[in-house]
Formats: sequence, structure tokens, C-alpha cells
Amino acid sequence: MPDNLEAIKTLYAAFASGDMAAAASVMAPDMAWNEAENYILADRNPYVGAEAVFAGVFGRTAELFDHFAVEVGTFVCHGDTVAMQGRYSAVSNATGQRVNPQIVHWWTVKDGLITGFQQHVDTLAMARALGEAG
Repeated sequence: MPDNLEAIKTLYAAFASGDMAAAASVMAPDMAWNEAENYILADRNPYVGAEAVFAGVFGRTAELFDHFAVEVGTFVCHGDTVAMQGRYSAVSNATGQRVNPQIVHWWTVKDGLITGFQQHVDTLAMARALGEAG
């Protein structure tokens, strides 16, 4: 659905520019955000609502990584589902190691508002960058 894809594109653009008000404007108040299983930030899954995501995911990501960015790649849309295949790009604050893992973000969007998110990422690559795995 074009409106659903537009909501996700708005979100990525807002995150890239640091415009959290614009990001929150496309999130449903009860949106459920889930980080990948076995990822350091999955400890608080699900994050419910924009404030929980901003503090629990983005605030903590900024503590863990420098120059963190999402390299947006290909979108696939089907009904209320939008998937994005891309990459993360960051430098670990703990080790100084660069990381550039493949990602898939799986979104649920209803009536132009994001109601759900599931992250898929190479958790081993992220753990190694953070000095948590050999």
C-alpha cells in the first residue's frame, strides 16, 4: 500500500535527520517495537510507544555506537506489511570496531500509522563489535 510505504519512508527520513517529532507522528501510540532475539537491546522487548523506543532503543544505541546509521535498501510491501532490507553502519564505542551488518526491518502499518516493528540483524556481528563475543 502506498500510504503504508510512505509512513515507513517518513520514519527513516525522520530518524536520519534526527526529527523525533516527525518519527513519532507516524507511530501508533501503542506501537510494539521488538529488537532481534539475542541482541543486547532485546532485553526490554517489546518497547511500546514512541517514548519507549526513543529512550530504550535510540538512547541506548547512541551510548553503544558512534556514527550509527541505517543504510536503507530495498522495500517490499504487501497489505499492512512493509519490509526493508538494508544495512547498519556504525562504530562501536567499546572496541572502536566498525560494523556493517545486513538487516531486515519488518513493519506493520495500519491506516498510515506504524503498529509493529521486528528487527532482524546479524546479532553475532553486533556482539563482536561490542566486545561481547569472540
